[in-house]
Amino acid sequence: MQQFESSSVEETIRIGFEFGKQLKSGDVVCLDGDLGAGKTHFVKGVASFFGIEPEKVSSPTYTLIHEYSGDLSVYHFDCYRLKHEQEALEIGAEEYFYGDGVCLVEWPKKIESLIPEEAIWVEMSHLPEDKRNIIIHQKQ
Repeated sequence: MQQFESSSVEETIRIGFEFGKQLKSGDVVCLDGDLGAGKTHFVKGVASFFGIEPEKVSSPTYTLIHEYSGDLSVYHFDCYRLKHEQEALEIGAEEYFYGDGVCLVEWPKKIESLIPEEAIWVEMSHLPEDKRNIIIHQKQ
């Protein structure tokens, strides 16, 4: 388990960048946290490690998935608006999860039964004074 405290957007992006160094093709990362906890900023950091400009990364709330090409492909899911896991299956989520590239999934509990067991979980929460707590772990 790794734990970090972020006091700014830039720091959250930097933590994501550093975390990206440990990722490899086929990894699935679940980003869990309330609205505004910094999940998309964390994804910007991971994407920047793979050579993707952070400015190109945005939340795929309405499209469900954004694909970014870099040194390694990054697939950014946002499951917030999903009503049923079937919707994730219809966009081919499992093919992404078991394919090449790195998958980053916001609101993963909406499709939890589809998430691979070996997925890495990043839990983000609000702290006082606009800080964020970031915990990275394997699910038990």
